Amino acid sequence: MFVDQVKIYVKGGDGGNGMVAFRREKYVPMGGPAGGDGGNGADVVFEVEEGLRTLMDFRYKRHFKAPRGEHGMSKNQHGKNSQPMVVKVPPGTVVTDETTGYIIADLTEHGQQAVIAKGGRGGRGNSRFATPANPAPELSENGEPGIERNVILELKVLADVGLVGFPSVGKSTLLSVVSSAKPKIAEYHFTTLVPNLGMVETEDGRSFVMADLPGLIEGAHQGVGLGHQFLRHIERTRVIVHVIDMSGLEGRDPYEDYLTINAELKEYNLRLTERPQIIVANKMDMPDSEENLAEFRKKLDDDVKIFPASAVTREGVRELLFAVADAIENTPEFPLHEEEITENRVVYEFKKEEPNFAITRDDEGAFVLSGEKIEKLFKMTDFSRDESIKRFARQLRGLGVDEALRERGAKDGDIVKLLEYEFEFIE
Repeated sequence: MFVDQVKIYVKGGDGGNGMVAFRREKYVPMGGPAGGDGGNGADVVFEVEEGLRTLMDFRYKRHFKAPRGEHGMSKNQHGKNSQPMVVKVPPGTVVTDETTGYIIADLTEHGQQAVIAKGGRGGRGNSRFATPANPAPELSENGEPGIERNVILELKVLADVGLVGFPSVGKSTLLSVVSSAKPKIAEYHFTTLVPNLGMVETEDGRSFVMADLPGLIEGAHQGVGLGHQFLRHIERTRVIVHVIDMSGLEGRDPYEDYLTINAELKEYNLRLTERPQIIVANKMDMPDSEENLAEFRKKLDDDVKIFPASAVTREGVRELLFAVADAIENTPEFPLHEEEITENRVVYEFKKEEPNFAITRDDEGAFVLSGEKIEKLFKMTDFSRDESIKRFARQLRGLGVDEALRERGAKDGDIVKLLEYEFEFIE
């Protein structure tokens, strides 16, 4: 089964907690605080594995949680950092953040790596908080939580040449005669359900990868038929070979087919029309093909080159392959995503700083605090120690939470909620 799009959940490892400890050894005068820092959590790293061809493995395992860092220990011993969690993906995988739509990584070459979810840093032990005013703090940090996100993996086939055309025009047959690929071929529509790749070598020693892609029909850019499944894979190709059935045995007009396919390519992504397109008039061994080709030529511009061929008898295939190889040599690679051209200068703009928290009211009238920064501070606080609680209270005051609650009408004894915990507001 060919799987070319999946949604998965990834989470970087949390950092290890810092420790509160003191040295009380006979020959260590003024030992003082000796709590070590926690280790860093593991990153979730995607790595390209050349042998993989589909995203099938991700259908059965969709959650990837990296291990957390080791907790800090006494005698100022740091916790161990966790090793990255390496997840293998096939070449041609594009990783997109589901929430923002931002492309995190485009993985194409064997061994290429990208950090998809960063692990959290380790929390600091109490020896980090020692000051002249407080030489023996009973205060430590919990580890920073790792990044967690839902990502969409899309596989876009890595081929130099993409065969496009209606179903049953002979794309699979053409691929089977020019390469060692063995695609499924039969006399019914949509025989090709998955992209088939074949390595093609011309007589003069040039080689390229050709992809036979699922047949395209009208409305494909909106997902009709195998539309998106097809169009996703043509985005990387440098040359489009447009195969047209000149026999007309299917009852379709070759010129109408030509216009329909090009309209679908344009609707899906305007950049697809920038690629050089080679037209193959296939099934020339059938009756009426010559007449249909003559009519087809009349309707096209004179500068459009057409290659009459028959995939079955191999007539015209040699000339076609030479033309395709020439087109590849003269065509640069197309970037999959638009890259912004930036000059080497810095422009400073005033941007209003986003608030670190938000305050809402729930059905019971309690004040609900939310916000990425404030939730992170909460998770990194060790509430089993008074000094840590006082530090958290100071941090909230510094962020302006107390003042904002008063403005919203909070009074002494009112309930304030943060995540699943509740506090009392004290004046």
